[in-house]
Amino acid sequence: MDETSRIIYGREETLPVAEFRQVLDASGLGTIRPVEDDGRLAAMLAGANLIVTARRDVPGHPLVGVARSITDFSWCCYLSELAVARSAQGLGIGKGLLDETRRLLGSHVSLVLASVPEAMGFYEHAGMVRIADAFWYRREA
Repeated sequence: MDETSRIIYGREETLPVAEFRQVLDASGLGTIRPVEDDGRLAAMLAGANLIVTARRDVPGHPLVGVARSITDFSWCCYLSELAVARSAQGLGIGKGLLDETRRLLGSHVSLVLASVPEAMGFYEHAGMVRIADAFWYRREA
């Protein structure tokens, strides 16, 4: 990726499944997301009510990052995916996606996520606080 290319951040009401799959694969998250199941990816997108994208400001506006969240826009937001193509990692795009998500939510909404172990340092560097008091039921499939 040309580091001098401008990145455009924006909220997208609809994101094509093919673009979502592409950025999941390009980020490395494709190994732990159901990228082979178009129906499930479509349901994931349809169930999210806040999708923020990062696109290069060049013809065709290729997608290089996505933040997919579920929120009530009043109290809390769960960030389910923060994916940045490996070719664009290290350029501040992940932090840009977090910042735009937080801007759209406002300061009165908390943002929570479950991180893969490899990304823990990124979230701490971005200013997020690690919490110990969290629980979950793992999905079975």
